[in-house]
Amino acid sequence: MPVVTTKAIVLNALKFSDTSLIVKCFTEVEGVKSYMLRGVLKSKKGKLKPAYFQPLTQLQITASHSNKNTLNSIKEAQVVYHYETIYTSIVKQSIVLFLSEILSGIIKEEEENRRLFEYLEAGLIWLDTHDSIANFHLLFLLNLTRFLGFYPDVQQGNMGFSLLEGRFTNTFIDKTTISGDELISFKKLLGINFDAIHKISFNKKERQRVLQIIIRYFELHLDGFKKPKSLSVLETVFT
Repeated sequence: MPVVTTKAIVLNALKFSDTSLIVKCFTEVEGVKSYMLRGVLKSKKGKLKPAYFQPLTQLQITASHSNKNTLNSIKEAQVVYHYETIYTSIVKQSIVLFLSEILSGIIKEEEENRRLFEYLEAGLIWLDTHDSIANFHLLFLLNLTRFLGFYPDVQQGNMGFSLLEGRFTNTFIDKTTISGDELISFKKLLGINFDAIHKISFNKKERQRVLQIIIRYFELHLDGFKKPKSLSVLETVFT
């Protein structure tokens, strides 16, 4: 097995037996990889600590990667960016759990995608270092579609937006076309970055509806996409 040293973002970690974890990471150099960490939950002196493998933790790992569809192993790991506020804020923790569930389901390729990796890396650091984050998850998901190949085409029409076709339109095709107040709210997120997010004002119902629209957008464009189980928790936190 070749040994690789790479940055990695933890997507999820599942308990295996009483002592071990199966960890799924998005690595900078080889895409998604899964690892078996035997005995990590009982070892107090080992190099690998369970705390390293919380959702969306940013690591530098040295790992053995197999070319077969088997679990890999991590030899060494260290945290490359220590979150200062994510683990102390219930709101930020809820956002991270929600996003990790979505990312775990949609990032599947075992190949390098540095642009996507850098987007996730920078977005998480932004979340950790800012306070005005009520709409962060909305913009994070919408801008994520740039890397997934279905960012909204904003060139045509202005009366409605077809979630199915991913473009603005002046004709109402079916129930997947949004208009009126929903369209106004949706358009507020288009073409901006995280530093402009504080300029967006949504009330509770608007924020929930925009999130539902984005989730529906993902469902229509990603085969097998499932509505996250943590969605209800996130909505409760923002209530």
